[in-house]
Amino acid sequence: MLTLFHHPLLASCRFVRLSFGEFGEELALIEEKPWMRRKEFLALNPAGSLPVLLAEGDTPIVGASVIAEYIDETRGALKRDKRLFAEDPFLRAEVRRLVEWYLGKTDSEVTRHLVRERAFKPMMSSMQGGGSPDSAAIRVARGNLKPHLKYTNWLAGTRHWLAGSKLSYADLAAAAALSVLDYLGEIEWRDYPEAREWYVRIKSRPSFRPLLSDRTAGLSPVSHYADLDF
Repeated sequence: MLTLFHHPLLASCRFVRLSFGEFGEELALIEEKPWMRRKEFLALNPAGSLPVLLAEGDTPIVGASVIAEYIDETRGALKRDKRLFAEDPFLRAEVRRLVEWYLGKTDSEVTRHLVRERAFKPMMSSMQGGGSPDSAAIRVARGNLKPHLKYTNWLAGTRHWLAGSKLSYADLAAAAALSVLDYLGEIEWRDYPEAREWYVRIKSRPSFRPLLSDRTAGLSPVSHYADLDF
């Protein structure tokens, strides 16, 4: 069994878990608090970032996009009916663009700030940057969230799946990011009906079930988080 160093409230880590889940593979999970900067973890990834996958021979593979490429080369190329990249190179480029949108742009403008202020800072020491949440940072992140939800609503309303006709890494990246925000109760789904319908479909997939059991110390999810129909 492969091992994933992760944190349950990081979208990039959820993305990797969903990706392996689509191939029916379980991972041994080791929860890592990135602000702790453990020497043993830094030996695997000097950057101290998550996720890190220990693949065959305990070889560390670092970063969500890099792990996604590894999964495609070792699973997707062999099980093309389950492949999470499109076969067409232009559609594949669109999948990569949307993965970067949700794990890069959405994360840098919204997700990581809300997670840091609401979930991480209460667990961090003052030396690690912990303390009271920054209300200004939360306000800015919430303002940034609306365009991302409108864009997701548009994608879901004009395509069967976000990058086209088939489920792809784009859907898993979006689901990873939005599920973190949903855990935090930051999304008013009734304002985005097409995105909600898409999220219900992906939330009902077997690969998503382990995420619905995720809990983090000191911060319970919103009441509807684990409901398949909400």
